[in-house]
Amino acid sequence: MLRETRLADVTLEESEGKMILEGYAIVFNNETLIGDESYGFIEEIDSRALSETKMKDVPMKYNHMDSFLIIARTKNQSLQLTIDSIGLKVRAELLDTLTNQDIYKMVRSGLLDKMSFAFTVDEQVWNREGAIPKRTITKIERLYDVSVVDTPAYDSTSIYARSLESMELELKTMDLAEQEQQSTIIKKRIKIKSQI
Repeated sequence: MLRETRLADVTLEESEGKMILEGYAIVFNNETLIGDESYGFIEEIDSRALSETKMKDVPMKYNHMDSFLIIARTKNQSLQLTIDSIGLKVRAELLDTLTNQDIYKMVRSGLLDKMSFAFTVDEQVWNREGAIPKRTITKIERLYDVSVVDTPAYDSTSIYARSLESMELELKTMDLAEQEQQSTIIKKRIKIKSQI
């Protein structure tokens, strides 16, 4: 399965000297253009997409970087993920480290205000009726991380290029399935006509 990333907003809260980040890493039923209008697709995440998602040990990272220290994690409960009617709500209580202080200050100043998430898709539906194909993700198989990001995921060529490759593969598969279905229908009609 192809691992993908997307972005959302992040806010912060300071209570009793604690550094807390909150926001939505995923917003349901919210259309996003992946790529551009000439070569891309519209994406939407269904409100039931997280009902069976594997989220046992999810880290919060900076820009999805494995080389950067983990900011928070569900494993030690410094990161809490809650599914509500809006989407996937994220609440992270940051440890008092220099790196976390820097991230917290950058969020507080508005330098960082977006979140992204890395995931794999288990089920999706493609609709090609409009000018731009639309992908509705109906089931996310696994959530790998949520990240505070400085550059939105779909502005990054290396990220959205992989997603666009996924779109091309899905659309080609759909075309082949449609061709096979048409071929089967034609064969059945020929067979019926020859029996008459």
